[in-house]
Amino acid sequence: MRVFLVGASGAIGSRLIPQLIDAGHEVIGTHTSPSSGERIRALGAKPLPLDLLDARAVRMAVLEVAPDAIVHQATALAHVKFSRNLDKVTAKTGELRTKGTDALLAAAREAGVRRFVAQSGAAYARYARQGGAVKTEDDPIGTPPANMEQGFAAMNYLEQAVTDFGGIPLRYGVFYGAANDGMIDPVRKRQFPIIGDGGGIWSWIHLDDAAAATVLALEHEGPAIYNVVDDEPAPVREWLPVLAEALGAKPPRRFPIWLARLLAGEAVTVMSTEARGASNAKAKRELGWTLRYPTWRTGFFMAYASSAPADEQASQPDTAKRRAAA
Repeated sequence: MRVFLVGASGAIGSRLIPQLIDAGHEVIGTHTSPSSGERIRALGAKPLPLDLLDARAVRMAVLEVAPDAIVHQATALAHVKFSRNLDKVTAKTGELRTKGTDALLAAAREAGVRRFVAQSGAAYARYARQGGAVKTEDDPIGTPPANMEQGFAAMNYLEQAVTDFGGIPLRYGVFYGAANDGMIDPVRKRQFPIIGDGGGIWSWIHLDDAAAATVLALEHEGPAIYNVVDDEPAPVREWLPVLAEALGAKPPRRFPIWLARLLAGEAVTVMSTEARGASNAKAKRELGWTLRYPTWRTGFFMAYASSAPADEQASQPDTAKRRAAA
């Protein structure tokens, strides 16, 4: 297929290009800077500059490319950090998920594109914070934590628009596997504590596995929604010390809930204490998806061995093997 990949130079887009090409697809990838365009070209795709919030430009680009499928991976999260007001720091991504999605879908309809896959999320307390610890795609979406209302609304909007079109939103877990992952610095600096009992459940996904699921979804009929997460949703108190170890960092600090609310805000506190995880059973069953990194327990060490301090690196391969065997 001729694939129009929006956000091709981003964290997952850059992993998608080689996997799409390996699957026999031709890839036209959008970008917003010359350096990003060169990166796309080096990966084997044709770069195309595009402002996704310019509906006229989007229409012209899609009609000119005449793709068989569109993959919407555009975000503005590259330098976003956890803060008290996550809606403020993710506002641009919200626009890309609402106005940008509308522009792409309108152009897709006009161009006769039938396949559409888009990025959504299963992480950061997206599912209702009640009942079981691990949720399926049929479980309800939760009430947003404070200062995440707009971000949740944007994902809800995208999912409704894409499924109405007949496409497939993918609810990714928390991404890891890149040298500039957003969690690396806070964990190394001990700025990401275990809050309360650390009982919030997180679902992780290695970028390569996320890309593999996306390629498979592109070849699947919609409408459908899939959780794209690894096999082991886990509470913060379990995965955070392992991530710190993989990064060669000191163990995380512990904060009481009242102090975390004061310093970090309600959203971070809720994610750390009340979040629910997500099940990948539907994606594995319907897409035939097999994970290269089925659990963060070994995946963290495999992903970050080269980024740890030199005196930590020698022991990490053996540590990963022991964890895999366990």
